[in-house]
Amino acid sequence: MVSWLEACRGVYNYALRERKDWIESRKSPADRCSLERCFIIPADAPYPDYYTQKRNLTAAKKELPHLKDVQSQVLQDVLGRLDGAFASRKDRGHGFPRFKKFGQYRSFLFPQFQVSPIQGNEIKLPKIGLMPIVLHRPIPNGFVVKTVRVIRKASGWYATLCIQADLDIPDVPPTAGHAIGIDVGLSYFLSTSDGEQIARPRFFGKWQGKLELLQRRLKGKQKRSNNTAKLRKKIGRVQEKIAACRLDWHFKLAHHLCDQAQLIFAEDLDFRIMAKGILGKHTLDAGLGQFLNQVLPWVCWKRGVYYAKVDPSGTSQTCPDCGARVRKDLSVRLHECHECGSTKPRDVASGQVIKARGLSGIENVCGWDLSGAMPRQDRVKQKCLEVTQEARVLSER
Repeated sequence: MVSWLEACRGVYNYALRERKDWIESRKSPADRCSLERCFIIPADAPYPDYYTQKRNLTAAKKELPHLKDVQSQVLQDVLGRLDGAFASRKDRGHGFPRFKKFGQYRSFLFPQFQVSPIQGNEIKLPKIGLMPIVLHRPIPNGFVVKTVRVIRKASGWYATLCIQADLDIPDVPPTAGHAIGIDVGLSYFLSTSDGEQIARPRFFGKWQGKLELLQRRLKGKQKRSNNTAKLRKKIGRVQEKIAACRLDWHFKLAHHLCDQAQLIFAEDLDFRIMAKGILGKHTLDAGLGQFLNQVLPWVCWKRGVYYAKVDPSGTSQTCPDCGARVRKDLSVRLHECHECGSTKPRDVASGQVIKARGLSGIENVCGWDLSGAMPRQDRVKQKCLEVTQEARVLSER
């Protein structure tokens, strides 16, 4: 499998170089050549897209026999991964894909299976054969295995299975019940509209000293030596431990929130901007994007809790009680309204504004209130009915 990864890395780098050379050849001046390099590519040569490079794999296998050892669809997926990187460059404004150095290509994919590769506590992979595995949980009835991705990590080898079933599971609809709004930050990881504030754990800070020691030792090692490989493996295990602790804490917190409410609302933020600032290390350590964009939506969907995002503009500058505009910078951590006199923690007030926006958005779409309270016109009608009923009782007496 290590040799397969290196073969996939070679195919990836060659295909990337082929595309970059074609692009650079179209940028060369027409009247002179570059002093660094000259791209001798015919003007009518087509762009080496995914299908062109995939057809060229057959000729490449004749010149490079070691490519025949790798399953054909695995090499085709390598080209598909590169094509996806170029698509992201065009659609999202990313830069050029980078060349993979030794050891940086860490996974390969089997995109198709006729029968299930799981046989007891073993998995059968094409051209590799049966391999013992630690099966975390059995494949549910009615599901078939579609793809298997083999991943190399510092702690060992992993196989990620993608399974599929002919089921149509709808999204969780909004229901009447208790709702909470959550505001995430760095002073407190999370503050809810109910007044609960959860401190931010320092995952990276706990292991930072050990990482510095190991990386300082790595600086003096000889490249490509056995000692360098052993030390890199230790560093990778520490990094993997930090990520595992963070993910486990995120899942426990998501289940804690789902135990309290049937509707959860959060801000629609782009944490990539926060990660580029002076607090970038703390933002990445907290994993705010992982929690709000991956973990919490998945847990809410699994638990049957409605989850939605609201407009984040001005949530910390608005009073949740009267709606007045209360301007304050990041150093002010207490909300004090000059209109109604409301005083509460800034993050809690922001969570209450997020909750109100989420409920108002559902009311506008569905036409009914989910906050547990009746709309104003219904409350007036209910009050009139109660007064009329009391008057009728008094008249009968």
